[in-house]
Amino acid sequence: MNYTLELNTQSKESKVVFNNIIFDSFKINIIDHYRGNMKNNPVLWRTIFKVRTIDNNLIETIGGNNRVILKGIDFKNYNELIKILNSYQYKNKLIKRRDADEDYVHFLLSYF
Repeated sequence: MNYTLELNTQSKESKVVFNNIIFDSFKINIIDHYRGNMKNNPVLWRTIFKVRTIDNNLIETIGGNNRVILKGIDFKNYNELIKILNSYQYKNKLIKRRDADEDYVHFLLSYF
């Protein structure tokens, strides 16, 4: 499945970070809310996923909701994945970026 990953489509100092995964027929909007100082070790507080068509119409999940909020162990696993995507090694291509991207995308697709 072909996809495009758009990371951090928000200003660096904002406490709300938007990420997008765009597929051929739909896209997933990821909204990360942070606490603390964004320059010095921000703490991920809440994550929300929304699935949309390419025309920006919301798609309901299997449970009938328009959004998914991560909690518990799933939130912890997501936090580890997002740390990899924000790491020095990822940004400077010291690790296999494709593997990190695929882990992130497969984790998100497991909810829909």
